[in-house]
Amino acid sequence: MEKFAEPLTQAALLFAAMFVLTALGITLVRRYRDREADDMSDTSNTLSKFRELHAEGGLSDEEFRTIKTKLANELKAELNDNSSTG
Repeated sequence: MEKFAEPLTQAALLFAAMFVLTALGITLVRRYRDREADDMSDTSNTLSKFRELHAEGGLSDEEFRTIKTKLANELKAELNDNSSTG
């Protein structure tokens, strides 16, 4: 137990603890950001799929405009949320 009482050992343990906490914090932030990016790409991918369906004749112009407006509003809201938190 006397080894832990030495200042150099205490400093090394403190540094190791700070390193672990920093690494944990970085990991949590990356997971949070990745989740937000996935949500945004889902909306964007959905819009792309509806665009393809419209181009193939599966949706009328009016149906596509309605869907596009709703998805564009979702994308704008997501972008506003990201810019206000970031």
